[in-house]
Amino acid sequence: MANTDDHEMRQVSEMFDEGLQIYKKLDKIDEPTNSSSVQSLIKKAMHILEDATRLISLAGVFSSNEALEEIATNDIKYLLLPALLGGLALKLCVDDRLEVINTAEVYFRDFLTRCKDYGVIDIEVPQPSQQDDDKVVSAVGPHSSNLIDMAIKRNTKLQRYKEQKELEKKLELLGKEMEQSNVDEEVKRNFYITLIKCFANQAVDELNNIEMEKPLIAHMAQVRKGAALGIEEEKSRKVRPPQKPLKPIIITKDEVQKKVFGAGYPSLPVMTVEEFYEKRVKDGDFPDPTQAKALSLQDMAARENANELAEQEEFKKELAIEKDEEEALRRAREWDEFKDEHRRGWGNRMNRS
Repeated sequence: MANTDDHEMRQVSEMFDEGLQIYKKLDKIDEPTNSSSVQSLIKKAMHILEDATRLISLAGVFSSNEALEEIATNDIKYLLLPALLGGLALKLCVDDRLEVINTAEVYFRDFLTRCKDYGVIDIEVPQPSQQDDDKVVSAVGPHSSNLIDMAIKRNTKLQRYKEQKELEKKLELLGKEMEQSNVDEEVKRNFYITLIKCFANQAVDELNNIEMEKPLIAHMAQVRKGAALGIEEEKSRKVRPPQKPLKPIIITKDEVQKKVFGAGYPSLPVMTVEEFYEKRVKDGDFPDPTQAKALSLQDMAARENANELAEQEEFKKELAIEKDEEEALRRAREWDEFKDEHRRGWGNRMNRS
């Protein structure tokens, strides 16, 4: 574990536990996912877990040439970081849905590949399918897969469902033991491994859902593009400020590991620790080591709260803009319908009976 002391690792553990707690809270919350409060909570959890990922990468906790037995019991839970970030990314409500699912896909594939390399799971990672633009509509239809493939996928899904139920029962029993004051290390290790296996089954399902959603998003984009061209003649659209693109934070130490661990996807936006840290310094989230002292946890928390408030205000402004655009669109459509039903000059009888 390079350049990281016990105090820093305790901070990472607290950050991970806080992010996991928010993740579980989001699954039980009653508010709509697109509400400003829920979206702020999602972004807060993602910031916390991204920072934890950066520190885990700097600590060198994981390596491509070690076995599961070599990982310390308290460090096994950090294998869940990309799975949690992938699940949170899918909950984000932004204009570019394709960007969201591409980011989540990177996280889920990294999580499953790493867990498989360590021997935690024995699951075949679903491979992404190549969709051509001229085949988008046909891919949505019922003939996108043959019957044999559909039967195999169905049986595999049923088998995974049964396994998931057994894992959840086991996890519930282990969870009760984890609540005890003195927890045996073997119990703790078994709990984390079982939790990882549960998330692995969910990750496979999410990857399959992403593959089904991609052609639908492409098809809807074509529909919206055609509708926008017609409406453009009636009104001028307001210009929105561009949103920051999502970039997955993968657990890597340098460019070499970036090509190895992030590698199953060289064409996707994977960031090394150095790139991630430089970006955060540029955005003002992290202190510049050449100009300022390191921030305390309280300072980081205060800055995070300020960022949350700013993001919440930005989200409210976007909702107001969307509402204005929807109202303008409604008026334009009503005017089109009126012109279709009332020809020009109708009603002007020139004082004739």
